[in-house]
Amino acid sequence: MEEVWNTIKDMLVNLWNSTGFMAGTADEPLYLNFIMIILACGLLYLAIVKKFEPLLLLPIAFGMLLINIPGAHDVLMKEPEVEITSLAEGLNSIKTIGIGGFLYYIYQGVQLVIFPPIIFLGIGAMTDFGPLIANPKSLILGAAAQIGIFLTLFIGLILFKYIDVSDPEKFAASVAIIGGADGPTAIYVTSQLAPESVSIIAIAAYSYMALIPIIQPPIMKLFTTKEERLIKMTALKPVSKRMKIFFPIIVTVVCGIILPAAIPLVGMLMLGNLLKESGVVERLSKTVQNELINIVTIFLGIVVGSKAYGPTFLKLDSLMVIFLGLFAFMVATSSGVLIAKFMNLFSKNKINPLIGAAGVSAVPMAARVAQMVGQKEDPSNFLLMHAMGPNVAGVIGSAVAAGILLAVFGG
Repeated sequence: MEEVWNTIKDMLVNLWNSTGFMAGTADEPLYLNFIMIILACGLLYLAIVKKFEPLLLLPIAFGMLLINIPGAHDVLMKEPEVEITSLAEGLNSIKTIGIGGFLYYIYQGVQLVIFPPIIFLGIGAMTDFGPLIANPKSLILGAAAQIGIFLTLFIGLILFKYIDVSDPEKFAASVAIIGGADGPTAIYVTSQLAPESVSIIAIAAYSYMALIPIIQPPIMKLFTTKEERLIKMTALKPVSKRMKIFFPIIVTVVCGIILPAAIPLVGMLMLGNLLKESGVVERLSKTVQNELINIVTIFLGIVVGSKAYGPTFLKLDSLMVIFLGLFAFMVATSSGVLIAKFMNLFSKNKINPLIGAAGVSAVPMAARVAQMVGQKEDPSNFLLMHAMGPNVAGVIGSAVAAGILLAVFGG
């Protein structure tokens, strides 16, 4: 009987030791997990109740919640055990002898840079480049928004020399790309320049994309007058189908020749658009627009959120990334608005400066915010299609900026 009792006692002790209550250590105190859990619940509130870009924010917030449940990290992100056998000099055999965690395998889509080009493929298939083609000046506004990237890069090159990071220049470039407000682009650049920082960079980029309805409107109102926000723009000229088909082909060739480093993103973006505009592969286009991008968005959102693990996330360098990323995004927004105001000095047909804020890459969130702010001033003012021009130009601009950063710092 005593032997049975001891067995039951050992089982209960093992069960207790496996609970999250025993997960904390001196290096990884549990209170950091609970801080992140509270933050995750706040983001879930914004996604579900306030409906702030729930397609992005909800899976990110839930991934953050999952990983910070005490004891869950070792289960979800467990690396598989491997057995390495030496066959000859310089030649080894690697055999997997243990199973890794669920999110460890999903994260390989980020680690191996698979998810970002697929996301761009889907974005391309859902994007209408007609407003950009009809108003080529939108390219200037899309380019203006990239000022946030390069100004933050300059600051980061100075600042990161004084903190403990492995390669300050590459880390600065990875932080700067957050200013493009494009999660896939941020992941693509960081995975090649500063792979150890993919988690924090991705979280910052996606968080600011999801929080565009909160961040952008105050900046837009700060740099514009009521009269400017009331400007009604002339209707866009119609664009022929032939032009819409030629556009992705021309952009792919030009960008590919000038910046080969950007071709995985630009190429997939333009392929997705060509699938849509060609009209001959409707089944493929619908699949890319719906099932494929939805599946990848779910996986990407969860694994991005899961990298916000309290004990490793709440550190000085992580907080610096958060603040510098926010600075880059704010500069990108304000730059687009200010350049639009500057263009009005020389334009016969006035531009509503609100559409300049849409020059960041977040499609179509930024364009919708420009429309929302404009309609608060005048419900009869429809800016959405005008804002889509700078918005899609920003997608191309952020991919080109990524190619420049990789070309300069990727060696």
